[in-house]
Amino acid sequence: MTTVANARDLSDRVYVITGAGRGLGASYAKLAASLGAKVVVNDLGRSLHGEQMAESPAEQLVREIQEAGGTAVADTHDVTDFEGARALIDNAVQRFGSVDVLINNAGILRDRMITNMSPEEWDEVIKVHLRGHYCTTRHAAAYWKDKAKSSGPVDAALIQTTSIAGLHGQAGQANYATAKSGIATLAHIAHLELNQRLGVRSYAIA
Repeated sequence: MTTVANARDLSDRVYVITGAGRGLGASYAKLAASLGAKVVVNDLGRSLHGEQMAESPAEQLVREIQEAGGTAVADTHDVTDFEGARALIDNAVQRFGSVDVLINNAGILRDRMITNMSPEEWDEVIKVHLRGHYCTTRHAAAYWKDKAKSSGPVDAALIQTTSIAGLHGQAGQANYATAKSGIATLAHIAHLELNQRLGVRSYAIA
């Protein structure tokens, strides 16, 4: 696995990463694991365009991390389902004792010009990106709130995946860009609500 010079030792940290079976999410997971973090690899097992895949990419990535000497478990809960997102956070706490970093990366595409976009193509993208980021954030924040009550400020971080398309716009991606713009705002509001009160840092990466 790739390592980074002078990077922090993450052996005391637990990462939950959604949409982590491939692409950017997989890169996050492999890097965190290479630095010692315990990683929950969440992926529903669908392609970027939403089709079901034959084998769980989360399980494939976990095998790769373990073979390289890292620690990881696969999770296939649907982050757009409120209770599924709760189960994802609970799974991390039960398996590894904590959640220190949540990286929301799950997403799909349904690119179409607005003149031809169906309600289903709009709803699916908004649901996976915006609702998916909300559901996991909601449960992680509740966990950190309870932790802060008993032990004081929490050294935790929340990372939301936005996009240049969401910040500047992109023709043919009204659904995706709108969701990503909302995610950037969600990251900002989460920092306002969680940082001073709980110590939790919130970021958006484009």
